[in-house]
Amino acid sequence: MAVKMRLQRHGSKKRPFYFIVVADARSPRDGKFIQKLGTYNPLTVPATVQIDRQKALDWLHKGAQPTDTVRRILSFKGVLFLKHLLRGVSLGLFDEAVAMQKFTTWSAEHDAHVAKRQGAHKKARSDSRNQPVVRKVAEAPAAVAVEAKAPVEAQTEETKTEE
Repeated sequence: MAVKMRLQRHGSKKRPFYFIVVADARSPRDGKFIQKLGTYNPLTVPATVQIDRQKALDWLHKGAQPTDTVRRILSFKGVLFLKHLLRGVSLGLFDEAVAMQKFTTWSAEHDAHVAKRQGAHKKARSDSRNQPVVRKVAEAPAAVAVEAKAPVEAQTEETKTEE
């Protein structure tokens, strides 16, 4: 039985909200699933993701294949990096304490980066709201249009006088 980690859509029309689930590959998108791992809300900036890292890691070790979007989410949350570090532990490259120290360092840097991006977005959004709306009056195109019509009218008057 092929098991996939994928998104299950919820929410209303044009307002998506997803559950991250483990399901049989043959089951429908919003149908039966084995276990719920977390949630994903793409409408917030940055997107809100809540996931149980340990459950996701267990399913990856069992052989569950994530879809492209879920793979990006797992990478963003550090689950794939943790799997990579634990693979190094199993190969004897370093011990588990070093792996966890590397992961906590990465996690702290990542959280700081996400907070910085979120703060920059909030600042840009508030700045755009505080700027006054300036509307330009479209006088120049009207003047060009009047000048363009004048020679045409002059030509029609000349043709009338010649007749």
